[in-house]
Amino acid sequence: MWEITVPRTIAAGEGALEYLKQIKGNRALIVTGKTVKKMGFADKVANYLKEAGIRSEVFVVEPEPSVETVIKGAEVARNYGPDLIVGLGGGSNIDAAKAIWVLYERPDLEAGSINPFIKLELRKKARLIGIPTTSGSGSEVTWATVITNPGEERKMEIANKELVPDIAIVDPEFPRTMPRKLVAETGFDALTHAIEAYVAPVGNDFSDALAIKPIQLIFKYLRRSYGNPEDNEAKTKMHIAATMAGMAFSNSEVGVVHALGHVTGGVLKVPHGRAMTIILPYSVEYNAKVAMQKYAEIAKAVGIKAETDNEAVEKLVEALRKLQRELEEPASLREAGIRREEFEKKLDDLASKAMKSVVLRGNPRPLTLEEARKLFVYIYEGKKIDF
Repeated sequence: MWEITVPRTIAAGEGALEYLKQIKGNRALIVTGKTVKKMGFADKVANYLKEAGIRSEVFVVEPEPSVETVIKGAEVARNYGPDLIVGLGGGSNIDAAKAIWVLYERPDLEAGSINPFIKLELRKKARLIGIPTTSGSGSEVTWATVITNPGEERKMEIANKELVPDIAIVDPEFPRTMPRKLVAETGFDALTHAIEAYVAPVGNDFSDALAIKPIQLIFKYLRRSYGNPEDNEAKTKMHIAATMAGMAFSNSEVGVVHALGHVTGGVLKVPHGRAMTIILPYSVEYNAKVAMQKYAEIAKAVGIKAETDNEAVEKLVEALRKLQRELEEPASLREAGIRREEFEKKLDDLASKAMKSVVLRGNPRPLTLEEARKLFVYIYEGKKIDF
């Protein structure tokens, strides 16, 4: 049996933000970041909600929000009493909104105790709306949440089906303001979601369909979105692709790229999208031993011609590396500026923490501690995976 979970409503395309005028409610807590607020996006959302007769308060979170910030946000929510919580911004802002929402609804819980197997019984106090301003995380449609746990130098991975927002608003007006570096790295984040969802052993016909289309869209439109901020078609297609990729992995799973990437972000402070960009090609090489046919299907879907599945996978890896180069992204952790001394000092920690990641269950090829260590070394050096 497959349990497919998506938002009740997805408003997408030009002018989608106007859907807020139809929302029913009294008070909204808008959870967003400092930059998003400064750009006036929170005010714009609040103004649309005002037209629906809803008053708003704004709670600002830092980049890569911490557990402490989430706890503070839940306290603000309890004092304010919203019946709507709005996550506005990139993935970390929306993730923070999800976690704040849970602790607001369930003050008896701690963030670390949330898992896929407990009944949260949410929506007794508020509904959740996700509004992405970047085209990458897909958090507006997923049941996954990642929060920084500074004391452990790793990302806290929280997942529960009840965390899927009630409403997702996917308006391409917001990502038009993204700087080129963010366009590149959020685009690779979305591509990683779709590819990992497609090859995951827990995937299904629904997730496969939701994964293959965004892969095609990203290969077609990411270069254009990166090269021309005025290309509205490319911006719109990338925004929709990111949401579809989120729906794909939320109904399948992600794997080794995220397991290694979350640790790379926590321990080495590499931004999430950059970590995805670096690690993705290596994951294809590593997993191809057991998922060659699925990767070959991806290659065919994006127009790669090959005589054999093996050739198709090799060409897919090269296509990913070519995309890296064209988007001026690093191809290794060394190229990303991580000093060898720091890397070697933290290597064992990186490997052991990666092995604790809950998302490894979604990887087609099992990973051992020694293989995790070797993977990190190859990714640091920029070497082709040959084990």
